[in-house]
Amino acid sequence: MTFVQKIQELRKEKNALILAHFYQVPEIQDIADFVGDSLALAQQAANTKADMIVFAGVHFMAETAKILNPEKLVVLPDLNAGCSLADSCPPDKFEEFLKQYPDHTVISYINCSAAIKTMSDLICTSGNAIQLVESFPKNEKIVFAPDKNLGGYINRMTGRNMVLWDGTCEVHDILSVESIIKMKTQHPDAKLIAHPECKAQVLELADFIGSTTALLQFTSNDPAKKYIVATETGILHKMKLNSPEKIFMVVPGDETCSCNDCPYMKLNTLENLYNAMLYEKPEIFLPVDVMYKARKPIERMLELSLNLGLIK
Repeated sequence: MTFVQKIQELRKEKNALILAHFYQVPEIQDIADFVGDSLALAQQAANTKADMIVFAGVHFMAETAKILNPEKLVVLPDLNAGCSLADSCPPDKFEEFLKQYPDHTVISYINCSAAIKTMSDLICTSGNAIQLVESFPKNEKIVFAPDKNLGGYINRMTGRNMVLWDGTCEVHDILSVESIIKMKTQHPDAKLIAHPECKAQVLELADFIGSTTALLQFTSNDPAKKYIVATETGILHKMKLNSPEKIFMVVPGDETCSCNDCPYMKLNTLENLYNAMLYEKPEIFLPVDVMYKARKPIERMLELSLNLGLIK
């Protein structure tokens, strides 16, 4: 019996919901009950009736699912599946940082730890960040964390002057203008699409900027036949499934390969996904008070997103 067959049996037996991010390996995306970006995954976690949530993603995503379902069993196939962006914002240093801005509203990107969420007034994702920031008055004083590239993009798009924490995602921040210009020169008929976690210089070259879901929707609906993709390699799987006649080329993270893989996302495999379901571990545990405090800004995000028509 294959791991796919074993996982399918366990899913029924344990009433499990398998959530997967777009950056997971194709075989995990194919077996998941739902594949999406952080906003859609948070919404799915908030609404599930499953007894077990199996999160094929990284640690902060599984934490978010646990925060929204404190009574449910939440497992992550590999506890080492962390996040360079979340790690770039240590809670103790962020707490000290906030003391400089006592009168500011704190908006944190969902790619942060549960501890950072407890210090936040509102959580956002790359898919709703601009709209949520714009829901505040123009004179609202805001601290945005932890991604300075996403925060800078929001500032430029909204005319705001949010205070930015100095954090980045290693997968997106590593992408260079030189690599992109070289690819655009070699493929002049290709459109450049980019995630807003990329550097400003990269985003200036882009034909379209958006979250993973927005990038996927754009390539499905846009008439172009060739795309240069400035984000993690995993998204290409869904892009190719949706548009098999189109060509997708990911901007390489370095010169050794034509890929840009998140080392943490790729720690999850069918084997450790199966083992997590079978043995019900590694389980995500969080202190009750942390879950209570962190839940408020996440629920505020979901409520605002619903009111703004960003989710249904």
